[in-house]
Amino acid sequence: MSFSISLTVNGAARKVAFDDPRVTLLDLLRERLDLTGAKKGCDRGQCGACTILIDGRRINSCLALALSHDGADLLTIEGLARGDALHPVQAAFIAHDSFQCGFCTPGQIMSAVGLIQEGQAGHDPERVREGMSGNLCRCGAYVDIADAVLDAQKRLTKLDRKQVA
Repeated sequence: MSFSISLTVNGAARKVAFDDPRVTLLDLLRERLDLTGAKKGCDRGQCGACTILIDGRRINSCLALALSHDGADLLTIEGLARGDALHPVQAAFIAHDSFQCGFCTPGQIMSAVGLIQEGQAGHDPERVREGMSGNLCRCGAYVDIADAVLDAQKRLTKLDRKQVA
């Protein structure tokens, strides 16, 4: 039996066919759409390396069946920057040296974007760490990650004010 779903991935309409109803969004992104930014870390929803945004909300794509998200709007790390202009969260991660090996970085960045969009980042590093507790960093860059999230949130707040004016 063949299944077909339609998705908007990083702003582009995509139609994908597959034979197995157990295909996860992570596998669909990596193996069918060649979007390898989301990583397969634990494959159990415990590390956050596969974090993407679906309809503006953070999810672990390794736990999400592709078939269940027909019609969804997906944003992955590959769709975050606008041309050569990095997203403010990406720029803040670089400015604060918020990664070491880089394996968790795409999931960390996508989780940070979601946390800020949800209005849950606050102004306290501890609150950021709590909000991103589902994203693990084996290198232990948590202090720099929290600093980057808070910095990006400030940058985004300034951008929003400029867009209103």
